[in-house]
Amino acid sequence: MTHASAVARSLDRIDRLDPKLGAFIEVWHEEALGRVPAAARLPLAGLPFAVKGRSGIRSYAARRLIAAGGVPVGATSVPGPGTVWQTWGQGAHGRTVNPWRADRTPGGSSAGSAVAVAVGMVDLATGSDGAGSVRIPAAWCGVFGLKTTNGLLPSPDSSGLAAPGVLARSAAVAQTYARHVLDGYEPWEPRLPVPAVHSEGLGFVQVDPEVAAVVRGAVERLAASGVVRLRPGGCELLDPGQAWQEVRGGAPSPSAAAVRAENDRRLDAFFARTPLLLTPVTPNRPHGHEGPGEVYSTASTWAFNLSGHPAASVHAGFTRDGCPVGLQLVARRGADVSLLGMSRAAEEALPTVPPWTPQTDRPRTNPATSWLR
Repeated sequence: MTHASAVARSLDRIDRLDPKLGAFIEVWHEEALGRVPAAARLPLAGLPFAVKGRSGIRSYAARRLIAAGGVPVGATSVPGPGTVWQTWGQGAHGRTVNPWRADRTPGGSSAGSAVAVAVGMVDLATGSDGAGSVRIPAAWCGVFGLKTTNGLLPSPDSSGLAAPGVLARSAAVAQTYARHVLDGYEPWEPRLPVPAVHSEGLGFVQVDPEVAAVVRGAVERLAASGVVRLRPGGCELLDPGQAWQEVRGGAPSPSAAAVRAENDRRLDAFFARTPLLLTPVTPNRPHGHEGPGEVYSTASTWAFNLSGHPAASVHAGFTRDGCPVGLQLVARRGADVSLLGMSRAAEEALPTVPPWTPQTDRPRTNPATSWLR
């Protein structure tokens, strides 16, 4: 495939599929095609990618990708104004829908980025993660997602909770992102099996039994295939929800600061002896478009925004009603490259075949189903 045809194919898929998915706010046809000749001479050679929201084109990651020869094709959807919950998106064609279940949300706030990757509009899209905003939509759309170590890359978030991230077709594609966005990137291959601990609820999260079973099955498969060596024990934290909200509000109380400090202490002790923590990404499956109800989809993710650890979502499998489930991998602060290596090894050991055969021209591992026709 030529450089121009890769971009043209991406734009064609957006034009055909986005009216039913609502993944994009803007699509930059002429500008994208106009970038191809110059991009073709650079390392990424015209790789099409999407950016989160209209401001995403100005992000550090987008500028680095463009400088390396990536071609931005459009801005993806984010939550609309006035909502009190962030696990959805509003695109140019209406609300953003989950490509596996149109009656469910894709998660957010990097909603459109996850959908665009899931159905092959692009193989890579930028995101940002302040409480799970990369990992949750990655989990619910069945793609790979990475939240980088807080402070590793520039972020406009004054609270320090949000970190740049990426949503990608696979951890291998995310490694391409890291190679061109992270300074001093050096490839890293994990020495298998990686010592790991599985903590279903981190000591405070009530997980949907079916979601927990899918994640448990994925962890057992990783152990059986020699990717991880499970260690006894768990990882129990204090519920960080109130502390996260107070930090986000800019005025954390002494009790919030104490919870954050105690969780930091526990995580420092954990990662001093174990390099990998495995949990569900969310306690629930994708909720309907009416909202999440009383369940915090962020319950298992926002602890690592407070602590700053890098965390990834790897596709773990499906619930019986056809909803993707994500396995969260968490590593030491600054261990982003090794986390990508461990995530790639995990992906290669886990099944990717969906519970039905997709009806589009993507491979069988793609979730674009017949309703997109």
